Amino acid sequence: MKISTYTVKPKLPAPLKPLEEMSRNLWLSWNFDAIQLFIRLDYDTWLHSQQNPAKMLGMISQDRLEKVAQDDSYLAALKEVHNRFLRYKREETWYKGTKKDIVAYFSMEYGMDVSLPIYSGGLGILSGDHMKTSSDMGLPLVGIGLLYRQGYFKQYLNADGFQQESYPENDWYNMPVERKLGNQGEPLKITVDLAGRLTVAQIWEVKVGRSSLYLLDTNIEDNPPDLRDVTATLYGGDKETRIRQEILLGVGGIRALRALGINPAVTHMNEGHSAFLGLERIRELMAERGFTFAEAKEALWPTNIFTTHTPVPAGNERFGIDL
Repeated sequence: MKISTYTVKPKLPAPLKPLEEMSRNLWLSWNFDAIQLFIRLDYDTWLHSQQNPAKMLGMISQDRLEKVAQDDSYLAALKEVHNRFLRYKREETWYKGTKKDIVAYFSMEYGMDVSLPIYSGGLGILSGDHMKTSSDMGLPLVGIGLLYRQGYFKQYLNADGFQQESYPENDWYNMPVERKLGNQGEPLKITVDLAGRLTVAQIWEVKVGRSSLYLLDTNIEDNPPDLRDVTATLYGGDKETRIRQEILLGVGGIRALRALGINPAVTHMNEGHSAFLGLERIRELMAERGFTFAEAKEALWPTNIFTTHTPVPAGNERFGIDL
């Protein structure tokens, strides 16, 4: 017996269509007037959706949508905010340089909004702010990261007062992410060798204002269960899982950029999690241009940037030679 799963959502009336467009772009996360539109739409549903605009639009009643679509005051506010959003995407910015000199920014986590829980703390907030600021300034920057099925754990107190952790599953259809597709409409994927095991990852996009964040996801049918779990949790699992994640981020991230037709002038490693990107870039030069390892390393070092905000042993991974 074949079981099919369907997602049923209310139909947005035509006057409210701009809400859907804005719900899929994290620009609204730092624009309170845009957030206020969703709060006004239905406050209880806003809270019940955990302040997730994309999810909220799938939960609100059709009757409520039809009523708001007749509210002239609401529609005027919606038009003003949507026009500001459209102007934001096309207006001139601080950055006047060439858009061809793309910076690829790699980070293990991004904290941009509660509607996309793929972050833990300070590093994620830093990376998220980096994406938002790059959007505001018009910098030609793209982000690269991992799309965690369960994200970071959530904490609660049990009946005895002890702290417990849970790992709720993320539902990508109700979050501001979009699967990238190839020329034939198929999911865009890359492959990475993880200790002799070919691992497939599909590419998702998060729109952050003018900027794009691309995330890799191994939870697909192409992989066996243990490889599907490579992107299960942030900072979870054993050492083998963690080094798999770092190889996927560094090596897979470079291959994702190539699959997307993006050739960055500079790669920026935020902490050491993506260090394997350096080896992948060296491998490319050796294979494509016949460089020796030393020549490739010398040619690439000016275009690799590394930043850290935890220069202490506890804040950095250590892996054994056997891994």
